[in-house]
Amino acid sequence: QVQLVESGGGLVQPGGSLRLSCAASGIVFSSSSMGWYRQAPGEEREWVATVVGSGFTLYADSVKGRFTISTDNAKNTVNLQMGSLKAEDTAVYYCRAVSPIVAGNTYWGQGTQVTVSS
Repeated sequence: QVQLVESGGGLVQPGGSLRLSCAASGIVFSSSSMGWYRQAPGEEREWVATVVGSGFTLYADSVKGRFTISTDNAKNTVNLQMGSLKAEDTAVYYCRAVSPIVAGNTYWGQGTQVTVSS
């Protein structure tokens, strides 16, 4: 059974940093695509970053150079290191897995709130 549990959200000042983690069970990273999405109030959910099994990463233009996605195979987590945070980064952040990639099975976590405010 696949389960994704996000953690690490909170309140941070503009310019600050935050690290989100997604604990994944029932997922084999090497055959999966793991991503982070976010949804601000009144907005549609938008893609933030993706890491594919081999370690290939992709980022939305809005976060490129500020956010880093990575996997920790020992802990079976997907992490999102966020830096130079802006008010517009405020959103609920969701972890998504496509596993295995060839089957296209998609799973979502419950989300974690990130608020950037002074």
